[in-house]
Amino acid sequence: MATTHVPSPTSRLLFGYAKHDITPPMGIYHRMWGAARHDVATGIHRPLECDLLLFEPINGDPINRHIRIQLDFVYLNNSQLDKLATPAAAIAKIPRENVVITCSHSHSAGVFESNRYELPGGNLIEPYLSDVAKTIGELTSKALADLSPATFTYTAGHCGMASNRDFYDETNKLYATGHNPNKIIENPLTVVRVCSETETPVLYIIHYGCHPTTLAWDNSLISPDFIGSLRETIQEVTGSLCCYFQAPCGDIGPREGFVGDPTVADRNGKQVAHAALSLIYSLGSPNHDFHYSGPVISGATIGSWEWQPHNSERSTNCSRFSTLYSDVFLPIKKLPTKDQLEKDILALNKKQAEADKENDIISARDYGARAERSRRWLSRISRIPKNSDFKLKYGIQLLGDALWITVAAEPYSNIAVDLRRRFPDFQLMISPISGDAQVAYLLPKDRYGIGLYQEEPSALAPGCLELLTDAITKSITKLTGYQPSL
Repeated sequence: MATTHVPSPTSRLLFGYAKHDITPPMGIYHRMWGAARHDVATGIHRPLECDLLLFEPINGDPINRHIRIQLDFVYLNNSQLDKLATPAAAIAKIPRENVVITCSHSHSAGVFESNRYELPGGNLIEPYLSDVAKTIGELTSKALADLSPATFTYTAGHCGMASNRDFYDETNKLYATGHNPNKIIENPLTVVRVCSETETPVLYIIHYGCHPTTLAWDNSLISPDFIGSLRETIQEVTGSLCCYFQAPCGDIGPREGFVGDPTVADRNGKQVAHAALSLIYSLGSPNHDFHYSGPVISGATIGSWEWQPHNSERSTNCSRFSTLYSDVFLPIKKLPTKDQLEKDILALNKKQAEADKENDIISARDYGARAERSRRWLSRISRIPKNSDFKLKYGIQLLGDALWITVAAEPYSNIAVDLRRRFPDFQLMISPISGDAQVAYLLPKDRYGIGLYQEEPSALAPGCLELLTDAITKSITKLTGYQPSL
């Protein structure tokens, strides 16, 4: 049967929004990369931002109010997330679980773990995060004051800036994390246009899966990576605000990345921005779908299509609003011990110092990188339970035609691919790095044991990504009543 109706995925709700610059001070601890030889930030490439989005059912229901906070951070631990979310929950008069914080995952934003407090610039971390908590409180009040009816219209396309990053080096017989031209990825670029009741665009949300790792060890500037120029370009062209939500990207990074040149990050961001702008121009009026209106006899028989407003049933469906927060127990793999990690750090620091004395730059960098890996593990194992399972959190929010999903840690993009195939009738907005950073990556079970970088920092056993995907699938069915497609 021929398709004569093409719906534009839509959400109708009460919406409030506020954003603010949260750029840390120069001199704060910055080193993210094992291969880096600097500790503190020496300047600012582009500002870091905090976006606060407040959702409420269109009929007004403060009990079901929810907040999404997007930070230009690489990650935060659960204790830090609680401290930032608490002011928002208190001001909005909602439970803490109704406030979800995600991170863009920029590797040039700085690392704010407590084990960095004693390192150069680490003394600035706690005061800085306290300031961010105050900012979040202020943004919550602004978003509440801004609460008004809004229409979200979704569209999706493609951008070639990102690529699979599990590259097998045939010469050296190892996997290297970088551009893999041998694999095509399913990684849609999603644009959400947010319009007021007057049909005026007030915000564009860009949803794209790509590690913000354009800038790497040679960069000492605070930066949101490619996201900065992406937002700036969208805002300049459209005259509306723009925010960015990361999509699952455990196996995805920039085709051109791991450099020290900020202009490359800007170029990457503009690639995504212009792909997004192309999608923006394809959108019809809010609350309209594309309909076949019949043949027109001309030199040829023309198939005529037009934008038609939603009927009452369609409007009701677009106003659906419900939320489910849940968790799944995932098996933990064998982890390194505290004693061994401390010994490794001491030994590697000693070797790095010796290499520096001998002016052996490459060896010094390698020893420093290995010490950094052990330092990260040392910070994380204290937050991983001693039993055999880890309780991983996720959340699902039904907003009209869309499912906004948050998942902890760093899953491979397979989770998005599988869920889109299982629920093709919904627009999916899946945001990773929403808590539980200590478990790191979730790889497909067939990617374990072959030498990928992502397996080393992962605290979870093979099969966990599949268990998480199945748990979310069951929760979506429970929330929506829709059965997954085979």
